[in-house]
Amino acid sequence: MKLDDDIHNYYEHLVLERIELLELDNFKASDYIADLCCLALNQLPPRYIRFDVDMSFYLPQSEREQMENKVINAVSKAMSYLDDPESVDS
Repeated sequence: MKLDDDIHNYYEHLVLERIELLELDNFKASDYIADLCCLALNQLPPRYIRFDVDMSFYLPQSEREQMENKVINAVSKAMSYLDDPESVDS
């Protein structure tokens, strides 16, 4: 059995959106970005969907804001770890 190719974790989209907003891809190596994505996503709960448009229409604004705040915190913590692993608490 194979899962549908359209099924993905919505947080992936939000993490990439945050990375683009911070313009990290303009001054960080692709390995850094890949590690950053993994570290950030591992801090977030999975939210699997088939179509992004479903989240746009059916997700309440308050929940969207909570998700975005979780992503901001997860990306920030992942960046802190990558930039100085000794400064991050376990």
